[in-house]
Amino acid sequence: MRNFLQTLCTGLLEENISPLFSSHLNELIRLKAVIKVGQLYLFEDDYTAGKIDVAFSGTGFLESFEPNNTKDILIEASNLNGAMRGDLVVAKKLHAKRGSRAKAVVIYIAQRAFAKSIVYTKMQKGKVVGANVKNESILEIAASQKSLKELPLGTVLKIDNTTNTLEEVLGILSDPSVDEKISLALFDKHEFFSKQAEAEAKSHGDSVDKSYYPDRVDLTNLPFCTIDPVDAKDFDDAIYFDVKGHILYVAIADVTEYVFDMGPIDKEARERGFSIYFPHKSIPMLPRALSENICSLKPNEDRLAFTFKITLDPLTYKPIKEELLQSVIHSQKRYTYEQIDLFLQGDTHGADNVDKTILTYLLPLYALMQKVRALRLEHSFEFRSSEVRMHVNEEQNLLSTTIEHETPSHGLIEDCMLLANKAAAKRLNYGVFRTHESPSFERLESLLNDLALIGIHAKLSSDIPMLIQTLQKQADQLHLREEVDQLIIKSQKKAIYAPENKGHFGLGFDSYTHFTSPIRRYSDLTLHRILKLHLKNDDKKLQFLLKNIATLCEKVSFLERESDKVAWDYMDRKFARWADLHVGENFKAIVTDAEQNPIAKLDDELKGARIFLLDNDVSLLQKIEIKIVESNIATTKIYARVVKVLNV
Repeated sequence: MRNFLQTLCTGLLEENISPLFSSHLNELIRLKAVIKVGQLYLFEDDYTAGKIDVAFSGTGFLESFEPNNTKDILIEASNLNGAMRGDLVVAKKLHAKRGSRAKAVVIYIAQRAFAKSIVYTKMQKGKVVGANVKNESILEIAASQKSLKELPLGTVLKIDNTTNTLEEVLGILSDPSVDEKISLALFDKHEFFSKQAEAEAKSHGDSVDKSYYPDRVDLTNLPFCTIDPVDAKDFDDAIYFDVKGHILYVAIADVTEYVFDMGPIDKEARERGFSIYFPHKSIPMLPRALSENICSLKPNEDRLAFTFKITLDPLTYKPIKEELLQSVIHSQKRYTYEQIDLFLQGDTHGADNVDKTILTYLLPLYALMQKVRALRLEHSFEFRSSEVRMHVNEEQNLLSTTIEHETPSHGLIEDCMLLANKAAAKRLNYGVFRTHESPSFERLESLLNDLALIGIHAKLSSDIPMLIQTLQKQADQLHLREEVDQLIIKSQKKAIYAPENKGHFGLGFDSYTHFTSPIRRYSDLTLHRILKLHLKNDDKKLQFLLKNIATLCEKVSFLERESDKVAWDYMDRKFARWADLHVGENFKAIVTDAEQNPIAKLDDELKGARIFLLDNDVSLLQKIEIKIVESNIATTKIYARVVKVLNV
């Protein structure tokens, strides 16, 4: 939608109009906001499009998509016409006196940032109203006061943004179990599938009879294994390494065999885009009858797989042959990362015969992948990343957090998957690429200015990988590598899905895509369809599939960001509940943003909570002791004051 509106600002060729946007175009023509000049459709002079931001006062500000836009356009609350923060809209400019600020009125809401509002009930002047859980702005609910007063105050409601009508009662704000419902509802996500999708998933049964697939390559004799987190239930990928032939097999669940294009499951998977992971459960992209059963590469079960057979040169460690096979495999063991780490450290205590068979190829594979990684890092860089893992009890109260760092087993699987993803990208001219553009010089300059304040100095250079490596070396000396890596990542552009190859800056790859997780990413599922049509030389179906692929790439990029936000929002809610119980207590933290509204991250026994500081006199990456003074469970905001600086 954003690209569609942006193009209308400069001119959209009739032949480039996607059927998905034809109804929007017709409505804008009816409103006389869009005119046709020759073969181009474009906005009439008094009209523009952009993204709305709404201040707490109710005043709106439009960030116009026009190329020469320099200042937001003011939209009075009375002229928003139902538009809310984040919505993409078309507005008519109002004629203003010379020198005064540009104003406009919203005439068309092209895309809602949020289809629903989540509010909790509170009493205001004797009337029950809804307070938005994001910013506590007040919303009048289109329901009788009598019915609303029958609900306890603090009841969490889902409201349809178009009609302001009550759509669903989610629970009570004081109940920790309501948090997952709030996080899902904020982004209009759903846990359960339709009856039609569930029925379609269950119709595929629980087992695979390989005799039904005579045209597939039978790889069931190879001792594949899976390596995943301890709590994983869906196994996308399995590996095997032929040591003698230097051949790596990366087998990926063949989801497209069970998810038919435009069928009930596919329609829901397209809208979900990605699986969502909470500390206590997952919200899968596919029904569990697929994701945790017939599609999952479970141990000791025959399973359909889409497998890359990659032959590596033993001297250069580069692929010299890459074959793509529709296969049947039989994983012999399901491992956790922790188990494999012990094996890689030489601890094989308790290893059974299957383990010993797998270790005969896993240990040589690990040695080889270390060389493959070293070769890759000659032209790119790696970040020391850690992930906060949250633990909750049955009542969904926060118990603890742990920090998960990348271990050798994670690196082994990552490097195998990178080879498969690169091999898939080589087969594409147009389709679903994973692209990552290099950061702008403006962002890099801002990064260097920030790092200079903590004693890390470097000159801006066109050799960005070398520049980043220089920064990382200095960060290592100051024992701030992980924190600096986070700042470097923040300065970069987001990786997205795109129909055309633009390379992947972060990985240092000329072309890259996502092939290895079709159970939990719709991008990968779509890529599998494209690759299968390539194998069949079915150009007619391929062209049909690729017709709207640009729109699909834009959509899954958006859905990826949304799925991340759902998980983050849930964690913020748990942190806010925890902080509410610890108001007045002191904790250690580190400053992550020292700008106008400073932010710190909790760095104590509990880690990762975002803290809004009420003090401005702090420095970036400064270690501090803070006192929690307030925690708002609805908005998830935690406020604290600095008690002591722990490093100078």
